[in-house]
Amino acid sequence: MHDLEQELAWFQRLVDLRLRRYFPPGEASAGAGAPAEVSAVPAVADIGDLPPPDHGDSPSPWACFLRDHPLSFVERAAVVLALVPHLRPQLLDVFFTRNSTYDRRFTEFGGTRLDDDFEPTGETLAFVLGGDALEARLAVAHLLETDQPLIRDDVLRVAAAPGRDAASMKSPLRISPEYLSLFTLGRRPPPTLGADFPAQRIDTALTWDDLVLHPGTRKQLGEIQAFLTHGHTLMHDWNMAARLRPGHRALFHGPPGTGKTSTAALLGKTCGRDVYRVDLSLVISKYIGETEKNLSRVFDRAQRQDWIVFFDEADALFGKRTETRDAHDRYANQEVAYLLQRLETVGGVVILASNMRDNLDPAFTRRFESVIYFPLPRGAERLALWQRGFSSRARLDPAVDLAAIAEAHELSGGSIMNVIRHVSLAAIADAERPITRDDLQHAIRRELAKDGKHA
Repeated sequence: MHDLEQELAWFQRLVDLRLRRYFPPGEASAGAGAPAEVSAVPAVADIGDLPPPDHGDSPSPWACFLRDHPLSFVERAAVVLALVPHLRPQLLDVFFTRNSTYDRRFTEFGGTRLDDDFEPTGETLAFVLGGDALEARLAVAHLLETDQPLIRDDVLRVAAAPGRDAASMKSPLRISPEYLSLFTLGRRPPPTLGADFPAQRIDTALTWDDLVLHPGTRKQLGEIQAFLTHGHTLMHDWNMAARLRPGHRALFHGPPGTGKTSTAALLGKTCGRDVYRVDLSLVISKYIGETEKNLSRVFDRAQRQDWIVFFDEADALFGKRTETRDAHDRYANQEVAYLLQRLETVGGVVILASNMRDNLDPAFTRRFESVIYFPLPRGAERLALWQRGFSSRARLDPAVDLAAIAEAHELSGGSIMNVIRHVSLAAIADAERPITRDDLQHAIRRELAKDGKHA
């Protein structure tokens, strides 16, 4: 906390100096008059005489962030200002000072009021840096543009105030929850699934030995593992970043239940990467432009933290573009075009899974580094799934012939596990009795009926 204490003390000095320079003696504290004429000192030269603290080689999260992200004076002041409401909100009480001449607040202080607390805005930062100097205001406006590092990397957020554009200087300036937690608690919290972040982490307890895949499928997965393990060396140490597209895009396609989702989770587990599955119900928005914004939040954070992004049933979002008949078709096609462009530039690993490859827009499939087919398991693979699927506590009746069952029924791995789940629960409920051939045949017929098939 020592480093943050130094930052808060530095910010306090900035505010004190600005108020002394901006108001005649006595008026800043009393709030008893209109602002004085701006000093002849250049716009921010006085503030620039107060350099931010040097934390040296401190191991604190704040100091490490500053070493990894060399900030300009304006950027540093912006981040500290956004932290102040969470760490020392009383430092902002001075901005409640009223202009007695007009019996109202000082407009140049900016800020909004939230539950009797002062919430800083871009205008507040501009005032601290330069009073009412236009140069300071324009510098802050530029800092808050969406393509600038602090906003682009989601360190700072400009929250849309009621009735105002999100980029307005009058909108609240906030630290993102991710970086607030990092600076104060020393860790990044996992994102919460919701409209603002439409993805959720998935994990698996499986190993590669548990996952029964076609040998050709397993071999192709090695390409993705190689990129996850050696991609940084390829792009940077071998200087291939200028010659190759960033990241790696993969398409998993094949019938349901063939292990596409489990494989994505297992790739992350093996390579030490978190895997986030995009919730399409939260991504696809009826509001124009919202789909792009929702996905950008996922892609941007995934790239910063080396996540794998996984789209299940991806044809719902990446489907073929249609003939443009109305405004809805036009905007749907614009979303597909945006996704094409975004996939081209994402720096991490993105996996799309689809039961029907032909449902995807051909323009997407041409952009994949890996297109991997997950076929239904063959007889020997089905037998391995049956043999490995049961608990060590399960007892099979001696009349059960798993090899015959595997040969007779072309089931996916997911369907086989559904059958095992069903018969295992039935056995447990009946004093953990042995599982019989009739139990298995009944559960298999039940599973096949889901797809309108018969045993």
